[in-house]
Amino acid sequence: MRIIAIEEHMTTPLYNEHNVPTPRRLNSMRHRRELLGHDVEEELLDVSNSRVAAMNEAGIDFQMLSMTMPGPQGLPTAEAVAVALDANERMADAMRTHPTRFGAFACLPTPDVAASVKELERTVTKLGFKGAMINGHTNGEFLDNKKFWPIFEAAQALDVPVYMHPRDPHPCSKPYFEGYPEIASAAWGFTMDTVAHFLRLCFAGVFETFPNLKFMLGHNGEGIPFYLDRLENHTAIGMKEHGFKKTITDVMMQNVIVTTSGNFSVPALMCTVAVLGIDRVIFSVDWPYESNKMGVEFLNSLPLSASDKEKLAHGNAEKLLGLPTA
Repeated sequence: MRIIAIEEHMTTPLYNEHNVPTPRRLNSMRHRRELLGHDVEEELLDVSNSRVAAMNEAGIDFQMLSMTMPGPQGLPTAEAVAVALDANERMADAMRTHPTRFGAFACLPTPDVAASVKELERTVTKLGFKGAMINGHTNGEFLDNKKFWPIFEAAQALDVPVYMHPRDPHPCSKPYFEGYPEIASAAWGFTMDTVAHFLRLCFAGVFETFPNLKFMLGHNGEGIPFYLDRLENHTAIGMKEHGFKKTITDVMMQNVIVTTSGNFSVPALMCTVAVLGIDRVIFSVDWPYESNKMGVEFLNSLPLSASDKEKLAHGNAEKLLGLPTA
């Protein structure tokens, strides 16, 4: 069975020059190193040798590369543009070197919206990228601000997805996590911030204005499938009063595709599939923050039919991104 992993991260020396790790991140990386047995920061820099070796060892055939968080979304404008262009060229080089092993989501310098649109169009039409990944808020600004909407317009026109990945929670959430850094990131803060951000997009009318926009959420949809019925119950009338045709459930069923990145829970995956359907779920590892081996073991353990497992492992990704089938 072919296995495509769709949310797999990288970084660059240039980005590392501009992004000084916080004490929280350093501690988190120490914890991940102890748990996983590899140095996350070193593996983020490798887009060839040890990455391909780790893929081979686990049985992963193809990775979609993407810039690690917060990426350009945490940088001043000039630095964001330079970092994004450099990251995209490095991912393009990896695709040229290993054409059967790597694809990529564009890194966008969202502090400069015009540059982001230009870079999305360039990477998709000239370099063969399959969409874009945006790491949460842009220096505290959410994507419901209409100044960012030309990015969604371009993605819809190009028929490629926008993948919204978590980053450190918005600065206004500091009181929730102060003194407890362990829960501020992947354990809870990432999900809290990303779900709130996504719901802002729904209530801002993004999916009404761009009805065919393909939008991606990782980590089993950031838990939204588990909570979707309650969300619908408490927002459907409000969405109607805004004049929207789509409810949040409609958006999830028509616009959103979710991945399994970093969430290797069988019950959570089965809930996600039960709510959204197998056609809206794609396998992912979240390398190098997670283990390729653990991800593949999780995939193989799922109580799904052979055809559904094929969809999850590679078929849905091939269809969504126009990837060649093996």
